[in-house]
Amino acid sequence: MQIAATDFEGLFTVETAPSRDERGYFHRLHDAEAFKAAGIDFTPRQGGLSHNAKRGTLRGLHFQKAPVRQAKLVRCLRGAIFDVVVDIRPGSATRGRSFSVELSAGNSRALFVPDGFAHGFLTLTDEADVLYELSEGEQPGCAGGLRWNDPALGIAWPFAPLVINARDAAWPDYAP
Repeated sequence: MQIAATDFEGLFTVETAPSRDERGYFHRLHDAEAFKAAGIDFTPRQGGLSHNAKRGTLRGLHFQKAPVRQAKLVRCLRGAIFDVVVDIRPGSATRGRSFSVELSAGNSRALFVPDGFAHGFLTLTDEADVLYELSEGEQPGCAGGLRWNDPALGIAWPFAPLVINARDAAWPDYAP
């Protein structure tokens, strides 16, 4: 497992390689000791799977408001996604900036997202399955979001979404 820092404090890419043989493969998805060695304090308490049937499905940009402090490890198990986070942490040097990365079953990459980031993705393929490991579950009344195409965020999406639900289309613009 290779964990690499980004230009955003606390945001890391996680590279893994499945062990393959004649039976198929075994893929280590999380390693608490490797995270600890990289200075990441992360204990998954909840997991979820997002199935997305169609290419061009957009989910996000979502976050949990205080008092919830939700970090997440995001990985694409089938297909491919364009994964995006926006730093919304007060006082952060990168507040209001976005980071994007392609996650796919083929590249075995994951993204560790600390608390204080909005997160979303656009599916690049049909049948994209995204696994979330969460440090805290979602709490009623703490869900928040940002509009995916807010010009202030300047996210360079690869193409406009083809499928988006009403809630995600109606999130407000970013207000620092």
